[in-house]
Amino acid sequence: MAALDLLGRRWSLRVLWELRDGPLGARTLRERCDGMSPSVLYVRLGELTNAGLIVQRDDQCYELSDVGRSLDKALIPLDQWARRWAETTTP
Repeated sequence: MAALDLLGRRWSLRVLWELRDGPLGARTLRERCDGMSPSVLYVRLGELTNAGLIVQRDDQCYELSDVGRSLDKALIPLDQWARRWAETTTP
């Protein structure tokens, strides 16, 4: 799967974003990603792990890999843009 295809899949970027501050277990990730079904969560975790963007630790928590952390640096400007956009479109 091409990197942009994976990142464009629903919930992929959200999972990566939630892991930006450190490792999380699957249950916590699901709670932070309101509305994500457990089956979709585990599919995305598998895809992101296979792509080398996240790793599963011995304690079953997930964290960004070095490659995933480098992507996180690219997501910060996107988040800043989205916040500015939200401010201009909120009535």
